[in-house]
Amino acid sequence: MPQIPVIKDIMSANDQLASAVRQQLDAAGTLALNIMASPGAGKTSILTRTVDGLKDEFNLAALDGDVVMVDVEKIAQTGIQVALVNTGGNCHLDANMVHAALPSLDLTGVDLLLVENVGNLICPAAFELGTHYNVVIASVAEGDDKPYKYPAMYRGADVLILNKIDMLHYQDFNMDYFRHGVEVLNPGVSFLPLSAKTGEGVDAWLDWVRSAIIQKRGR
Repeated sequence: MPQIPVIKDIMSANDQLASAVRQQLDAAGTLALNIMASPGAGKTSILTRTVDGLKDEFNLAALDGDVVMVDVEKIAQTGIQVALVNTGGNCHLDANMVHAALPSLDLTGVDLLLVENVGNLICPAAFELGTHYNVVIASVAEGDDKPYKYPAMYRGADVLILNKIDMLHYQDFNMDYFRHGVEVLNPGVSFLPLSAKTGEGVDAWLDWVRSAIIQKRGR
């Protein structure tokens, strides 16, 4: 019981900073996506696919939550602004980290900020960052039981991407079982099966992002 006020204070402080981040993004006219997944599900691959598909139409930037520059260097090769948010080994990003990292980017004219969270299906679900949408990436390679094991993550998704559908012929993956687990937690969530490797289904994802950017511009 003595821990409850401490946890409440931590989350309250995080939410206040998340609100400040959102205000800064809104002032810049920048749409921000919080991209979450387990390690190896394809966060960086989908991020770079997104940049390649939209950089001729929009100005994009990225933040990468990690302790090393490996993914930052991959993202930088696409030609967009990108900065490392050094998590110090923590299992998630929080609003304080994002708030501190934003000045390293010039948001002037940036239409879309892609925030790559830490590879984890538990901790990131609990922390608001100030972004506008939560994008959760699952993958066929992980198996079809993840919605049942990590309900908080799937419940909080605005968009659910199922990556690596090129492996469906080789993996024991029950799509109906997976979809049922998702729908029970998050009825009507935008569900986008795709393969970052082959490009199958990526256009539907790009259309969703494009529409979200245009909708924000119209507000």
